[in-house]
Amino acid sequence: MPPSFHPRIMSAALNSCTPLRATFKINLNGNAVSISTVGEAYQAITSPGSVEWMEFRSLHQNAVTSLQDAAGDAMLTVQATNALRALFARAKLL
Repeated sequence: MPPSFHPRIMSAALNSCTPLRATFKINLNGNAVSISTVGEAYQAITSPGSVEWMEFRSLHQNAVTSLQDAAGDAMLTVQATNALRALFARAKLL
C-alpha cells in the first residue's frame, strides 16, 4: 500500500486541527468553503465528488502528501499551505 494511502496517515491528516498559514475561501461544487486547517484541506481535496483532480494530478498528490506531513509535524504547514495555494490557483478555485 503506498504511504500516502495508509489508513493511519489518512486519519491523522483528516482529523488534524493544525492551522494552515492562510485561510482559503473557495467554491467547491457551488458551495462557499473556508479552509483553515490541515484536516479541512485534506477533506476538501480527497472527498469523492469535490473536484476532478486528475487534470492536476501532480499538484494534487503534492498537496495530499504535504498535508499528511503537516498533520504529523506542524512546522511543515508552510509547505502544505504553498502546495494548496498552487493546486487551488491552477484549478482556478482562488
